[in-house]
Amino acid sequence: MNPSRPTTDDLAELLARVALGDSRAFQRLYERSSAKLMGLVVRIQPQRAIAEEVLQETFVAIWQRAAEYQTTLGNPMTWMGSIARHRAIDSLRRDAARPQGHLVHPTPDEDGDDEAMLAWCDRLVPQEQAMDAHHPWPDRGRLQAIETCLGQLPSAQRQSVVLAYIHGLTHAELAQQLRAPLGSVKTWVRRGLQALKNCLQAFGGERAL
Repeated sequence: MNPSRPTTDDLAELLARVALGDSRAFQRLYERSSAKLMGLVVRIQPQRAIAEEVLQETFVAIWQRAAEYQTTLGNPMTWMGSIARHRAIDSLRRDAARPQGHLVHPTPDEDGDDEAMLAWCDRLVPQEQAMDAHHPWPDRGRLQAIETCLGQLPSAQRQSVVLAYIHGLTHAELAQQLRAPLGSVKTWVRRGLQALKNCLQAFGGERAL
């Protein structure tokens, strides 16, 4: 097993051992995947201290859920990355909730989170604009595109857009939770959505070249 560049089989083997409660395998899995997962997290949650907490939450979830992984779910890194992405998005929501206590909207489960992001992607960039018959854009690719595009937004825009369109907060609720003027929140959402649309269209266009 190459510690610097683990293969899909390496990671799948480690996950299988982690599922059996092998703590040494878990340590090796952390060593081989934590840097990449941290890179994914900070693209969504740029505050380093919070991103580190998110990474730890991710590995706790991986330890608890390793038995759920099956090769039919795809690449092990993609599976772990999905857990990290959901934790990072949830951290934005928790961040906004702290000044006022807790939000009235429940946090979606992970499957619901994916569905919400894909539906949102479709509204921003309808499939026919981002693909053709010879270059379909699978759900996993679209989720990765959203993750990358979110990471390019300024923090205020990213937080506003995620809370509004993944977690369903209104502009007024955003203004309350972020302690920002309503006009500023509307501007962050509008500019963030336009930047995301442009970015996602670019992703779709690159795929069709």
